[in-house]
Amino acid sequence: MLRQVLLSVEEMYRADAAAAASGVPSLTLMEAAGQAVAAAIRRRWRPQPLTVLCGPGNNGGDGFVVARLLQADGWPVRLGLLGALDRLRGDAAVNAARWRGPVRSLDNPLLLARAPLVVDALFGAGLARPLEGGAASIIEQIGARGLDVVGVDVPSGVHGDTGEILGVASRCRLTVTFFRAKPGHLLLPGRDLCGELVVADIGIPEQVLAAIAPHTFADGPALWDDCFPRLDATVNKYGRGHALLLAGSGMSGAARLAADAARRIGAGLVTVAAAADSRAIVAAGSPGTIVASCDDDAGWAALLADARKNALLIGPGAGISDGTRTRVLAALATRRACVLDADALTVFRDNPGLLFGAIDGPCVLTPHEGEFTRLFDTSGDKLSRARAAARTSGAVVLLKGSDTVIAAPDGRAAITKDVPPDLATAGSGDVLAGMILGLLAQGMPAFAAAAAAAWLHGRCAALHGAGLIAEDLASALPGLLAQLRQRKPDLAAVPVSYNLL
Repeated sequence: MLRQVLLSVEEMYRADAAAAASGVPSLTLMEAAGQAVAAAIRRRWRPQPLTVLCGPGNNGGDGFVVARLLQADGWPVRLGLLGALDRLRGDAAVNAARWRGPVRSLDNPLLLARAPLVVDALFGAGLARPLEGGAASIIEQIGARGLDVVGVDVPSGVHGDTGEILGVASRCRLTVTFFRAKPGHLLLPGRDLCGELVVADIGIPEQVLAAIAPHTFADGPALWDDCFPRLDATVNKYGRGHALLLAGSGMSGAARLAADAARRIGAGLVTVAAAADSRAIVAAGSPGTIVASCDDDAGWAALLADARKNALLIGPGAGISDGTRTRVLAALATRRACVLDADALTVFRDNPGLLFGAIDGPCVLTPHEGEFTRLFDTSGDKLSRARAAARTSGAVVLLKGSDTVIAAPDGRAAITKDVPPDLATAGSGDVLAGMILGLLAQGMPAFAAAAAAAWLHGRCAALHGAGLIAEDLASALPGLLAQLRQRKPDLAAVPVSYNLL
């Protein structure tokens, strides 16, 4: 799980400081960082004219190392510096003195001439204000010329914690960061500017993570594999949980998609509670799904009276009505694991506190951005918003998108990077809700179930590719589940590439 860790900018500063305190000099770390960037460039490009852009801080110091190493390998290197050479301090000044070549200003007209490859070492992840002046100008020139860019740490102009663009930012073919990736590498729009992401080992001891106690992760099997449901020879269908979900009146398609997903991911039994006008349609779908009568609140209460139904889902096609709200509150009162999606969230838009006050057990809320705005504060970046929503509601919040964020009330959060745009199709969210339901029914904790389902959902879509419709997702699950049971190493890797591997 350590490889899944994402470090905030402040946590990365602490890791650097802890490494120095443990006897790893900061100058050694800078040399290793430059070596890692140079090695990544050599693996991807042949020697060619290269421009290295250096900023006034340690990110610029890394750039001086890259320039020196590639020049020694015979690459024609030009170096541009933001600011004055005599204003550099510390390790950056040391490596600037080691550079044997001219240092040009960023406005030098020769800096980008006949240089198809640029190393962007202007600003790292700690940049907190929009790029301006010479830095913004040269980033815009690079973009206008369509040059290949290698980012050092992050593309300059991308906030390392949020992925937000501060004014203008580099669009990189490759970004090399160090020790651990940062949230901004996985969150949009920064993720799309990073290109290929390489996380390099530069000699920071992994033991420093214990003191930092990070609580942000890249979603992937290593994060939740230890509690993913496993089968043994003694298992039976009752031991794999009994999921119950509510079908809307006349709107059964969403519930059917969710039910199929819950069964495919391993729930032993799945019951769909359906009104009279939907029961025949639901029953005519998948014969292995149980269909139960539920025409009113009393019918729902009768189904909840069976404690063996240990995981509950309301929302897909439920309808925006007083009845849906009443049934959500009844489900939450059981304190069993619940998934609330779509209409089950919208019915509380006028009184979110009523919903939050009723949550007293394992619960996952799965809003898209529109549903999120009806219940929660929308100020701040996506990761911060999801965390705040989880604290406020007392539930795990899965905020959907191409950079899905899963946040727990205790502050843990995971970012699911690999969410293909093919998932923008009707019903895909219902499948995701059903997958979470099926994992909860098998006893998986709420945060882990939401993270696992989000990752599997994205991977199913990626495997299918173009032409995806929601019905395709559950059918892709068996192959993935088989690989997880065998703990295939390619599935256990984090969604970035480590140059150690």
